[in-house]
Amino acid sequence: MFRHRVFLFAFALSAITLLFSCAPSAERTAVDTAAMGAAYNGRWNVELEPADRGRVGWYQIEKAGTPEAAGLVVGAPGGGMYPFTEINVLPDGQLQMIYTARWGSNIPEIGQQERAAARAARDRGEEPVRNPEVRAVYTAKLENDILVGKTEWPDAPERFRPVTWKAKRAPEITETDDGTWVPGETVDLVDGKRSDTFTVALPNEEIRWSIQNGILANNPPAGNLESKDKFWNFDLHAEYRLSEHSNSGIGLRGRYEVQIMEDFGKEPYKQGHGAVYYRIVPTSNPSKKVGEWQTMDVRLIGREVSVMLNGVKIIDRKIIDGLTAMATNANEGEPGPITIQGDHEKVEFRKLTVTRLEKKAN
Repeated sequence: MFRHRVFLFAFALSAITLLFSCAPSAERTAVDTAAMGAAYNGRWNVELEPADRGRVGWYQIEKAGTPEAAGLVVGAPGGGMYPFTEINVLPDGQLQMIYTARWGSNIPEIGQQERAAARAARDRGEEPVRNPEVRAVYTAKLENDILVGKTEWPDAPERFRPVTWKAKRAPEITETDDGTWVPGETVDLVDGKRSDTFTVALPNEEIRWSIQNGILANNPPAGNLESKDKFWNFDLHAEYRLSEHSNSGIGLRGRYEVQIMEDFGKEPYKQGHGAVYYRIVPTSNPSKKVGEWQTMDVRLIGREVSVMLNGVKIIDRKIIDGLTAMATNANEGEPGPITIQGDHEKVEFRKLTVTRLEKKAN
């Protein structure tokens, strides 16, 4: 009997030892998760499917797979640059990111209705009704160094279509306004006569822009214009006129929006007139009143930008931190078009020129 009890005790002890030796430790699991997450860290330029209005954006991810995981999301629907609510590496190795916000619908018909209702409320002097908060859940995996993912809104499927997307790592761009760039060819995109310099950014979208009395104007909601010519480093000069509640923008290389906004007399802010949308706040706001012609001059070299509004320098050689919400072109290391936003409110242009900048010969 004694020998039998000793055998049972030894067997149980061996089983317990085997169980604990086979079970992964919490420390090892954390190390494995961090190792899987490291492949996702960095900045990714994202191309979204047409269900998201053909726009692009970017995701910034740090310390994925650890308790300190953090990141930023930029892209449609919605504008700005916001922190992810949650970042996880799932057991199968996929990356999951969650962001909770008051999203505008990405279904065109519903989105247009929501914007029209907001416009009507402002016209009545009322505050527009705010959309409810909903979660956007991003799930992705790496395939040959490309991040392949899908975004879903499980809290409100009636207002959102799932969006698939692919992302590549953002390139390093080192060029700056170092005094070695000189003017080259000047291209007239708006000269009061030609109407063939632009196309709309999305196929089958109504242009709803026209030239009358030498002025290019939109009939909102109009499609965003996209220049047929593409540019890298350049000086841009624009002359335009705003109506009440005007909200437009000029997209540099189709990636970085300089905001055009009717905000005479207001303090400068990250979504205000002359701002690089949600990135760079102007030092002042020399906006003119509704109905007056205004000028904007922009110099872009690499990711370094300077802006003059009505003859006053309001941004001086600042670095643009990634694509903005108006972006339609994710190939950040290549030349891109000039775009004009037309889907918000009324704006008129009488001149828009782009002068290419070339490296000074030694």
